[in-house]
Amino acid sequence: MVSSKILMSKIEALLFVVGDEGMTVRQLANYLDVEDMDIEAGLSELATQYNESETSGITLKQLAGTYQLTTKPEMAETIKKLVENPTNQLLTAASIEVLAIIAYKQPITRIEVEDLRGVKSEKPIQTLVSRGLIQDVGRVEGTGRAILYGTTKEFLNYFGLKDIAELPPLPEGHDVEEEQEADLFLTKFQEAFND
Repeated sequence: MVSSKILMSKIEALLFVVGDEGMTVRQLANYLDVEDMDIEAGLSELATQYNESETSGITLKQLAGTYQLTTKPEMAETIKKLVENPTNQLLTAASIEVLAIIAYKQPITRIEVEDLRGVKSEKPIQTLVSRGLIQDVGRVEGTGRAILYGTTKEFLNYFGLKDIAELPPLPEGHDVEEEQEADLFLTKFQEAFND
C-alpha cells in the first residue's frame, strides 16, 4: 500500500499536469493503480491541507465529479493584473510546442495538433489566439467543419521573420516518429528564443 503522503503527492502532480480538465476519482485510481476509496481519502486530505494552509494560494475544487487545482478566491486581486494583461506573460512550453506544430504544419486542426502531441491542446491554442500568434484560417470540409489554424503577421513579428519560409528547416531524410516531431518542433523554437 502506498503511504498517504506519497499518494497525495501523486494526486497533486496529476491534477497539476491536467490543469483545467481535472480528473475524476476513477481516472486517478486507474492512473495510480489504487482503489477509489484511497483516492477519495487522498483528495480529502489534500483539500484539508490546502484549505488550512495560509501559505498556499492553491485549493482543490470538485466540479461535476471532476477534481482540479485552482487558485483560492482570496488570491483574485493578486492574479488580476496577470490575467487582464496576457501579453506580459511568457509562452509556456506547451504553447511553444503547439505554436511550432502549427507553424510547420499549417493549416492544421486542433485534433491534428493533439494527435501529434498526444495531449489536449485547447488551452495552448486559446492562449496563442488571444496573443494574436495564430488565427482561424478556414474550415475543414465535411462533418463538423473543424477550424484550421495558421500563423499570423504577429507571429512573424514575434520571431523576427519576413515570411513563413524563413522558419528554421527541419532535418531532411529522417523518418521522424510522430511522438518525436513535437519535441523537434519545440527544440527548434526554443533555439529561436535563445538567438
